[in-house]
Amino acid sequence: MTPEQLPTEHYDAQLEEKVSRLTSLMTPFSAPDVEVFRSPVSHYRMRAEFRIWHDGDDLYHIIFDQQTRQRIRVDSFPAASHLINALMPKLIEALRDNPVLRHKLFQIDYLSTMSNQIVVSMLYHRPLTEEWQQAAAVLRDALREEGYDLHLIGRATKTKICLDRDFVDECLPVAGKKIVYRQVENSFTQPNAAMNIQMLEWALDVTSNASGDLLELYCGNGNFSLALARNFRRVLATEIAKPSVASAQYNIAVNGIDNVQIIRMAAEEFTQAMNGTRTFHRLEGIDLTSYQCETIFVDPPRSGLDEETVKMVQAYPRILYISCNPETLCQNLATLSETHSVTRLALFDQFPYTHHMECGVLLTRR
Repeated sequence: MTPEQLPTEHYDAQLEEKVSRLTSLMTPFSAPDVEVFRSPVSHYRMRAEFRIWHDGDDLYHIIFDQQTRQRIRVDSFPAASHLINALMPKLIEALRDNPVLRHKLFQIDYLSTMSNQIVVSMLYHRPLTEEWQQAAAVLRDALREEGYDLHLIGRATKTKICLDRDFVDECLPVAGKKIVYRQVENSFTQPNAAMNIQMLEWALDVTSNASGDLLELYCGNGNFSLALARNFRRVLATEIAKPSVASAQYNIAVNGIDNVQIIRMAAEEFTQAMNGTRTFHRLEGIDLTSYQCETIFVDPPRSGLDEETVKMVQAYPRILYISCNPETLCQNLATLSETHSVTRLALFDQFPYTHHMECGVLLTRR
C-alpha cells in the first residue's frame, strides 16, 4: 500500500481482527461484549505532518516508511481530511517558484477541522525574516481569495511567527448539541473527528444515569469535560499543558458552560493533593471537599496510569477509562479489577489500517 492508496476493501477484516484482539485481552476481566465504533474508511484524519523534499527546482511532500526508512513522495493523502488534500497541491504549487518561502523549508504541518478552518505550519532550518513574513502574507491572502479559511505559521529555531493566529475553532455535533473546541497548533487534539464524536456520545451514554460530580484527569482542551458536563452537577478537571488549559478555559466560556472547573496540574500532583501529601498554591480558593465525585474519568497517555494514581482512582464508585494502549490498560485493570467490574467495553477505530486501538471501559465498584 502507498500513502496515496488505502486498502478500503480490507477495512472490515482489519476491524474484526482488532475486535478479536481486544476481546482476548479483556477475557481475564470478564468484560462484556465489545461495542464497536467504525471510522470513516478515508479522509478521517484532521491533522497531518509531512517532510518537504527539495529535488532541483521541484519540491514535494514526503513521508518515510516506518520499517525501511525509505523516502516516499506524497502528492495526495486520502487518510487526511478533504480540506488537507485540497490544500496540499495548492501550497506546493505556490512554494515551488517562491525562493523566499521555499528556502530551507523542511516540514509542513496541517491542522484542519470539520468546520473548514485550517492552520498550516511551515518549519525552516533558517531564521525567518521580514521578507519571509511579507511573502507568507501574500501566499495566505491568495489562498484565502480561493476560499480557504487559512491561518499560516512560520517556525524556526526559537521562533514562531503567526500571521494571524495559531488555532482553529472546531464545531462538533454531540448528542444533539453543537460544541465549539479551540484547537491550538502543535498541541494535542483528537486526530479522527468522526471517531471523537462517537467517543463523546458513548461517554455520555455510559454516564447518563450518573449522580454527583465528575473528576477528570488529563482533560486536554476540555474535549470530554465539556461534553460530559450535562450529565453531572459539576466537573473538576486537571491538565498540565498550558496551551491546552488556555483552550479549555476559552471552550468553557464560548459554550456557556458554568459547571466545569479546570486546574493546571499533573495527574500525579493532583493525586498527592487528594492524598494530603502535598499542598499546591494552584488549589488556593478551590474547596476540594465541596465536590462529591462519584465518577472519575481518565484518558491517560500510552504509558497508562502510574501506580499511585491507580490506587487513588480505586476510591471512586465509577471509573470511566479511555485508553490509546490496551496493553497498559490491562496492566491497570489487573489492580482496578480487584475492587471494580468492567460493565461496558468499547472499541473506537481511531487509527484505521494500523494495529493501534482506542478503547473505553466503564468500571463499577463491586
